[in-house]
Amino acid sequence: MTVETCNLSGPETRQDRAGHGVAKRLLLAVSLMAFAAPLGGCGTGSLYDKFFTKDETFVDQPADKLYNEGLYLMNEKHDRKAAMKKFEEVDRQHPYSDWARKSLLMSAYASYEAGAYDECISSANRYISLHPGSPDAAYAQYLIAAANYDQIPDVTRDQGRTERAIAALEEVVRKYPTSEYATQAKKKLEGARDQLAGREMNVGRYYMEKRDYTAAINRFKVVVTQYQTTRHVEEALARLTEAYMAIGIVGEAQTAAAVLGHNFPDSRWYKDAYNLVKSGGMEPQENRGSYISKAFRKLGLG
Repeated sequence: MTVETCNLSGPETRQDRAGHGVAKRLLLAVSLMAFAAPLGGCGTGSLYDKFFTKDETFVDQPADKLYNEGLYLMNEKHDRKAAMKKFEEVDRQHPYSDWARKSLLMSAYASYEAGAYDECISSANRYISLHPGSPDAAYAQYLIAAANYDQIPDVTRDQGRTERAIAALEEVVRKYPTSEYATQAKKKLEGARDQLAGREMNVGRYYMEKRDYTAAINRFKVVVTQYQTTRHVEEALARLTEAYMAIGIVGEAQTAAAVLGHNFPDSRWYKDAYNLVKSGGMEPQENRGSYISKAFRKLGLG
């Protein structure tokens, strides 16, 4: 992991990233109960051959049969795209049934697993619209957030997807604060905010190289005032010290160094900031009226 980028995947699996530890157990519990009875029986030929033929054309079938075929494709054959078609067919043939409600959520889940994020978001949004009071609406909202989160680009690219992920994650926390998904959403929020802070830092460094110190300050200021809890804030404070010293606004440079030292005394960035201020014949000294000081006091860090 570099300073400029944020490793959003980490050591987790895709299911861990989507918070499926609890969610998958919930879904599979429902799945297995529905799946067990219809798949029983005996006869010749494989179980797969009994349910599926090479002819992809769907004919009207019982809702539970289509649903269970979708589960079989997803859980046993790991064919998420084929499963998606089965779940969609339940909705098409039996739109007002309880099976259609279950299938819509399973379609969103299968789409996420298949990496078909737009389809996942569409199905999950439709589920919430049709079944806002369902206990599974929280999971549908979380799938929307996870699908956006998994598409967050690196810090050199436009961060529109990151902003959408943050909005969706905040919606999970706001609407379903006591759900298990709220806890997962809060963790992902930190990663997404770190990515936005990384974008500001990347641009700020560019302006520093160009000696456009005012433009650089504007970028580092965003990190200090909006993303104080991210891993980038230490460097942002050090860069502010450097930029303010360069343009002769010594008071703000002293404040940036002092706040950095107060909150991160062992940081290598503080050592750089401290030496820079000392080279000008001064000491780090906090101006409590500075926006830098106020930003940290607001979080109880100053």
